[in-house]
Amino acid sequence: MTLSAHQGLLDSLAQRQRLRELRPVQGIDFASNDYLGLRMSPLLGELANVALQSGIPVGSGAARLLRGNHDPLAALEAEAAAFFGTGSALYFGSGFSANLAIFSALPQALDLVLHDALLHASSRDGIRLGRAESRAFAHNDLESLRQVLRDWRRDGGMGRVWIAVESLYSMDGDLAPVAALAALAEAEDAFLIVDEAHATGVLGPGGRGIAAGLAGQERIVLMHGCGKALAVQGAFVCAAPALISVLVNRARSFIYSTAPSPLLAQILRGVLAHLAQDATRRRALQARVDRIAVRARQIGLAPSGSHIQPVPVPGDARSLAASEMLAGQGFDIRAIRAPTVPKGAERLRLSITMNPEDGQIDMLFDLLGHLAAKGDIG
Repeated sequence: MTLSAHQGLLDSLAQRQRLRELRPVQGIDFASNDYLGLRMSPLLGELANVALQSGIPVGSGAARLLRGNHDPLAALEAEAAAFFGTGSALYFGSGFSANLAIFSALPQALDLVLHDALLHASSRDGIRLGRAESRAFAHNDLESLRQVLRDWRRDGGMGRVWIAVESLYSMDGDLAPVAALAALAEAEDAFLIVDEAHATGVLGPGGRGIAAGLAGQERIVLMHGCGKALAVQGAFVCAAPALISVLVNRARSFIYSTAPSPLLAQILRGVLAHLAQDATRRRALQARVDRIAVRARQIGLAPSGSHIQPVPVPGDARSLAASEMLAGQGFDIRAIRAPTVPKGAERLRLSITMNPEDGQIDMLFDLLGHLAAKGDIG
C-alpha cells in the first residue's frame, strides 16, 4: 500500500492554498483567545507552583470512571457549579469533547436539534454522532427559527426540541439574542443549549457569561470554555444534575477519555476564585474594546462591540496577502477563509486581548488604515 492518494490530497490542498501547517508562536498577539492575558501571568505560575508543592499530580492516570476521579476535579466541578449558578457541572479536557458529549448524548431519537447556522464545528460533529434530527436556522434570526420549527412539526416531528446557539460568535464577534431565545424555548417547551466559550470570563455579571441569568433553570444547558479567557484548558458543561448524570453514563467522549489533569483542575479553581474577587482585567479589556471601536470607525470598519473584531478582506488571495503583510510588520493576525466562513466573506480575525501594548494597537490600526485607503479592506 502506498500513500499516493494521501499525497495527492496534500498536493491539491497546497495548489489551492488550503494546506494547513503548524506555525511557531511569534509576533504581537492579535490571534489568540487569551482575552484577559492570564496565560503567562504571575497568577497562573503561582497557582501551579502551590499545586505542585502540595503534591497534586500532573497526570490523572485513567478515565474518570476508573481511577482518574481525583479530588481537584470533583472540587473544581462543585466550585464551577456555584460560580456559574447551575445545579451541577462536569469538567471535560476540551471544549470539543464537551460539545461532542452534549449533542451526542442529551438529545434523543425523535428529538430535533434546531441550531444556528453558524454553530461551532464541534457541536455539529456532536449532532452527527447523536440520534436526533437536526435543522439549521438563519444566523440570529428568531423568525427563521420559528419557521423551521413549524416546518418540522408540520412534517410530523413529535419529539423534544433542543435549540443550540453560541452566546458570542467567534468569527463575527456578534452576540446571540439569548433572552429572546430563552423566552421562545420556554414557550415551545424546548431546551436551550448555549455555548459560552468565547464569553466565559469576560462577559456577563462577573464574567459568568451572557446567559448567566438563565443558569440553574431545568432546561438550560451551558458550555463554558476554560482554555480561552480562563487561560488553562478544558470546558465545563453546566446543567441540571440529571442531565450531567446522563453525560457521565452515556457521553462517549467523557467515558472513554483519560481524565483531565488534576494539576490543571487545581489551577482552574484558583482562576475562578480570582475572577470572583477581582474585575480589574475584565474592566481593562472592555476599555480596550471601546478604544479599538473608535479606531475601527476611523478607518471605516463597523465595530463588533465585543473582543472579536472581524476585518473584512474578501477573497482568498487578498486575505492571505493582508495577513502576510501584517506578519511582516510583526503582527500575528490570521486570515479566515472558507469553509470556516462563507466564500466571499473572507476576513482577518482581530482578537482583542490584554497582551499587546497600547502603542502596538495604534501601530496596527495605522497599518489597517493604510490597507483601507488602498481599498484592500471591505
